[in-house]
Amino acid sequence: MNKDPLPRTTEYERVLERIGALRVETPSWGYGNSGTRFKVFAQPGAARTIWEKLADAGMVHRLTGVCPTVAIHIPWDRVDDWDALGRAAATQGLAIGAVNPNLFQDDDYRLGSLCHPDPAVRRRAVNHVLDCAEIARALGSRIVSLWLADGTNYPGQDDLRARRRRLVEGLHEIYAGLAPDMRLLVEYKFFEPGFYHTDLADWGTAYSVCLELGPQALVLVDTGHHAQGTNVEHIVAQLLDRARLGGFHFNARKYADDDLIVGSVNPYELFLIFSELVAAEDDADAAVAGCARQVAYMIDQSHNIEPKLEAMVQSVVNVQVAHAKALLVDRARLREAQAAGDVLEANRVLVHAYETDVRPLLAEARRRRGLDEDPVDALRQDGYAERVARERGTSAAPSGYPGA
Repeated sequence: MNKDPLPRTTEYERVLERIGALRVETPSWGYGNSGTRFKVFAQPGAARTIWEKLADAGMVHRLTGVCPTVAIHIPWDRVDDWDALGRAAATQGLAIGAVNPNLFQDDDYRLGSLCHPDPAVRRRAVNHVLDCAEIARALGSRIVSLWLADGTNYPGQDDLRARRRRLVEGLHEIYAGLAPDMRLLVEYKFFEPGFYHTDLADWGTAYSVCLELGPQALVLVDTGHHAQGTNVEHIVAQLLDRARLGGFHFNARKYADDDLIVGSVNPYELFLIFSELVAAEDDADAAVAGCARQVAYMIDQSHNIEPKLEAMVQSVVNVQVAHAKALLVDRARLREAQAAGDVLEANRVLVHAYETDVRPLLAEARRRRGLDEDPVDALRQDGYAERVARERGTSAAPSGYPGA
């Protein structure tokens, strides 16, 4: 392995400390059989229940040391005893993270959920999200993460302004049901499953409803939910500067919402996103810095053909790499180049950090925590995936999402 990218100085220790402070939440649905609308390839050992998902998430956390929470999806992960779920998570060294309501998989939601023209359907959707807020409260979670599939397929299908009014009305009721220490993360997506329009299509629509709701409502950025060529790091900068960035769903895409391993397609973009986040953590504006330090980093991926546990660990490693590289950006030199209008030098500062091999830094950070230097190799050597494959077997997987 190459030598350390920094000399053993105070700066070296500062970078190691910030590497160790990173936390990444993994999703329960990433451990079960899931895939595309065309086909799900069932994998031996894929988690069948929330209890097995917690066991797998616990293994990922033990290997990486940075994944102490697990996001859950309701009703996929509903249980009769939430206290028992909390205790089961704790036995794995975990806690329950974001609670995600499902407002896209019921037949009643064919024309939408919070935006549906039928008040009875909207009432059902609001009640479900409020129920999820109560579940979060029971589990000690502080985040309700909301993605709406609401949209239309044809011009004239519904009144677009009326749909927005219905959306805001429902969100106001949901917001009022949050505990004071909870955050409502509002996610957007520019298309799919709606093909003509989506009610929360971009960061601006999500941001505008968050402003109407109040300070506990923040925008969630899914890195795969943008049109081709969108400058995601610019969106991140805009939301940070307004102190309204609440979280990320990390994944990678080539064409649409592909939900591939984060950092596998465009790692430079991931680095640039973290460069904005790291810089904002030290911003002179206390509101901006406070926002940046509270951003929830979550993975949202569907591992259809790759081994699920290895893919999850590799995803976490890729996030760590991008984050560590962002920590190495020479901010003083960058500011000097920017102030001088030295375009090439400013770009060279970023590229220099991006091209630095941070594996020795990450290896040292893991050694100090008693972890293996290579978490993916450690998983392979442990034999955990093979053991659970023998114990669990292979379950049928008829469609792209659990419970469909």
